[in-house]
Amino acid sequence: MTFPFRTAVVGLGSMGYGIAQSCRLAGLVTHGFDVVPAQVEKFQSEGGATGSLAEITGLLDAAVIVVLNAAQTEDVLFGDNGVVPKMRAGSVILACATVPPDFARNMAARCNARGVHYLDAPISGGAAKAAKGQLTVMAAGSQDAFSAARPVLDAAAEIVFELGTEAGAGSAMKAVNQLLAGVHIATMAEALTFGMTQGVPPEKFVEVISQCAGTSWMLENRAPHIVTGDYTPLSQVNIWPKDLGIVLDIAKSASFSAPITAAALQQFLAAAGMGLGGEDDAAVAKVYARNAGLTLPGDA
Repeated sequence: MTFPFRTAVVGLGSMGYGIAQSCRLAGLVTHGFDVVPAQVEKFQSEGGATGSLAEITGLLDAAVIVVLNAAQTEDVLFGDNGVVPKMRAGSVILACATVPPDFARNMAARCNARGVHYLDAPISGGAAKAAKGQLTVMAAGSQDAFSAARPVLDAAAEIVFELGTEAGAGSAMKAVNQLLAGVHIATMAEALTFGMTQGVPPEKFVEVISQCAGTSWMLENRAPHIVTGDYTPLSQVNIWPKDLGIVLDIAKSASFSAPITAAALQQFLAAAGMGLGGEDDAAVAKVYARNAGLTLPGDA
């Protein structure tokens, strides 16, 4: 590790901001960048390093890309103001967005052609674990890429799964995770509202089912949002049409039928169609509530 180790986190949303915080608190010189200037200003006010991305790119040891999708990732890396052509040889990209495995392989090849390492490094754990440096990272890349990224991984992650030397394996595993996570959220919403039709209050649902075999991490994390009627977006409804769409695209290319994933996707699309795309993904329960004529906590 060079000293001081300098990193930039591009994308200061709920996960990216936590990663940037964790890197800064671990002693890394950390720059934060986002399309929302207030997020950048907030991070700098808390001790984040200053300077424009154009000014500091050539000084970076690592750039952590925590944007929404493949298109945004490619734009940050190779767009008009892309960072990769300006990064020094031996530095590393940690690409954290949920993307198709083929895209990750393509980005790795383009980075490697310029002497920049690429770590296919999708993340899981939510905003709270990101802020505590306790993320799970599903990573794939060369040993040189892992070595170059190690200071960031040590700062931001509690568990790092090393899934192989070829980019794409991390994104494949993330797709598996997102299949389960999206289905679990939609199923939690279905079960909670089904319970309401049988006289089971949402708060009692959480109390009992979280201690029974039917629980899941997503149920325990998201159902309390419904109980309190608080849909502050820690993870938005809008994420799931993208992520489950990626899962279904991969499934199609593998001639694999994924009907449960498809059914969950329809519920998130319905939620987005109701204007709930910017709300917490637990708001998918509102689709079920509307269809059943139910009133959720916090609703008039």
